[in-house]
Amino acid sequence: MSNPHKAQIERVDMDYGRLPVLRDVSLALGHGEFISIVGPSGCGKSTLLKLISGLERPAKGRIILDGEEVRGTPPKVGFMFQRDTLLPWATVAQNIAVGLELGGIAQERHAERTAELIGFLGLGGFESNYPATLSGGMRQRVSLGRLLAYEPDLYLMDEPFGALDAQTKMSMGRELLRIWSTYRRSVVFVTHDIEEAVSLSDRVLVMSGRPGRIKAEYRVDLPRPRDFRKTRLLAEFRELCEAIWDDIMGAEADAPDNPHGHGSY
Repeated sequence: MSNPHKAQIERVDMDYGRLPVLRDVSLALGHGEFISIVGPSGCGKSTLLKLISGLERPAKGRIILDGEEVRGTPPKVGFMFQRDTLLPWATVAQNIAVGLELGGIAQERHAERTAELIGFLGLGGFESNYPATLSGGMRQRVSLGRLLAYEPDLYLMDEPFGALDAQTKMSMGRELLRIWSTYRRSVVFVTHDIEEAVSLSDRVLVMSGRPGRIKAEYRVDLPRPRDFRKTRLLAEFRELCEAIWDDIMGAEADAPDNPHGHGSY
């Protein structure tokens, strides 16, 4: 493979007007690597995803995907948000098919591929349901289905399970790991949940308070495949979570203008 990295962020600064959001952020993402980003509220985690996706341009520095600097919105980058963006007037099958349209998949393959994804995600029997009739977890499964239908090489995920209850969030985490293990795409995952980050990732990056920078990096050497329940009982898991928590609390202390105070990260 000619380029060892899927994505590189090189000394990026970002401001919104007079508000400094990111300062001197650099990181590299390997092909098929899963990284999570955690840090205080308002530290620029979501902004970083927007820069990678080309939705925003950095004030300084470069974003490189597959060896090419990002100028505009690059192809084959999929974005998933905390709240689903499903079309309320479209069925489960139709919402998933939106990803096929965006991905340029031949029309004659749509029915077959949609059926495959519905089966893969355990949505059988709900093909004709509308989003309003689905639980939060099922709606996020449909969102994942649309992302998979688009066939991106890079998944950018902004707290995709943040609005779900604890049990459903853990179920969706297992589902995401199964998908990642099957397709081995690169993932940048933003979350406020340290245990979720450690359970999913190859590396966890901790950002400082605003203006955000990469404050610390933790490699997660826990064996894969990971059982979400059993992994969380390991001493190494608890030690990693505690170390990351301590770093985030330090980042909070460095961010006196954080309106959410000490309890938010």
